[in-house]
Amino acid sequence: MTTFEHRAHIALNDIVLQKNLKRGMNYFANARVTALAAAGDPLALRQRGKAIRDETVTHIGAHLTQLAANVERNGGVVHWAGDAAEARAIILDIAKREGVRRIVKSKSMATEEIELNHALEASAIETVETDLGEYIAQQAHEPPSHIIAPIVHKNKEQIAEVITKVAGRPIEADAIAINNFARAELREKFLSAEMGITGANFAVAETGSIVLVTNEGNGRMCSSAPRVHVAVMGADKVLPTHDDLAVLLSLLTRSATGQAISVYVSMLSGPRRADDVDGPEQFHLVIMDNGRSTFYGGEFQEMLNCIRCGACLNVCPVYKATSGHAYGACYSGPMGAVLMPGLGGLSDFGDLAHASSLCGACRDACPVMIDIPRMLVAWRQRVPHSRIEALLFRLTRIGMTTPLLYRLGVFFGRIGLKLFVRDGRIQGGPPLINRWTHGRDFPPIATRTFRERWKE
Repeated sequence: MTTFEHRAHIALNDIVLQKNLKRGMNYFANARVTALAAAGDPLALRQRGKAIRDETVTHIGAHLTQLAANVERNGGVVHWAGDAAEARAIILDIAKREGVRRIVKSKSMATEEIELNHALEASAIETVETDLGEYIAQQAHEPPSHIIAPIVHKNKEQIAEVITKVAGRPIEADAIAINNFARAELREKFLSAEMGITGANFAVAETGSIVLVTNEGNGRMCSSAPRVHVAVMGADKVLPTHDDLAVLLSLLTRSATGQAISVYVSMLSGPRRADDVDGPEQFHLVIMDNGRSTFYGGEFQEMLNCIRCGACLNVCPVYKATSGHAYGACYSGPMGAVLMPGLGGLSDFGDLAHASSLCGACRDACPVMIDIPRMLVAWRQRVPHSRIEALLFRLTRIGMTTPLLYRLGVFFGRIGLKLFVRDGRIQGGPPLINRWTHGRDFPPIATRTFRERWKE
């Protein structure tokens, strides 16, 4: 497994990727600010959203119990999955029992988290992503690089190249041409699939309803056209009431895409009833833990408030420079750097905690005011360091807190590090710090420090 540092260097040297990211991230970040300002009092709205999420997560057991009871009262079936393997097994069992040969899916990070597509395809079940971005990522054999915009790292020429290979004929690098091809391909898939799989942006406990937020309508097709609908959600997606949903829905769409509301918001309560004109014959809700319970009651519990809007990714200087693929995880950016060490383990994802400048932009952008920098620092303290790193950190702390040592360090450092300055940055450096400077911008010590200027 490659490291974040290795993957980030590849991304930083990709000129086209850098251009694509800059365009996409700036658009989303600006749209969020404009949309929240139009809501009247953005701070009050965010504070209300935070209060709802705090209360929900604190009493999550009771809300999940109520949700499950109401789903079953509506005619649905609730499945509890402890981990990813159990969630996959539940879904595969439903598919095999129903003789499913083709599945259509709407965009769902929960299914990315459990690597569901690989399991289904290994069982010879055709699985088709129907969100346009996810569809293109699937055809390119890539995971999504952003939780809201899966192919934000690609331009239209690169997308047309992918689609041309699928079509077996030239497809123009034009949004309408690409859309028309995908629409024609997916229409037949929707009509012939026996099962539809979706995520759940939220699940409302008081009515047993799941809520899908989309702009393309594919979620509505996946949940209504096939005869079996399976929704997969993390346990943290539950909300107590529809009043709570109104607040969080407003925050989600404004923070994700800069929209007051998305084009489609579907609220689904069980399978088709006798007087319904369409809908599935069966509805299954898979509620999975998959590591979330390790967050409860600890210093990382606040991360369960996340509503997966992607706002923190769009303002993060590290994500904007490296893209989601550099994180090597389904959840990227600041929220992924906190979630993944807890969900996937420190040994595989501990280095993500260092993929941050700790500038606080993610905390400022978060619609429910999650203190992500605080938790990144907490993860960093848990990542094992080599003896040399631990010694350097200890010496740095002593030097920074002892005035005489600090002044001596600045004096000798200013002289010694001159040998390693290239293009205004320290590159390489002496053996003890060269790995650090390889992965970070490290400016030389100023010719005149703040203290020296202050005395003048």
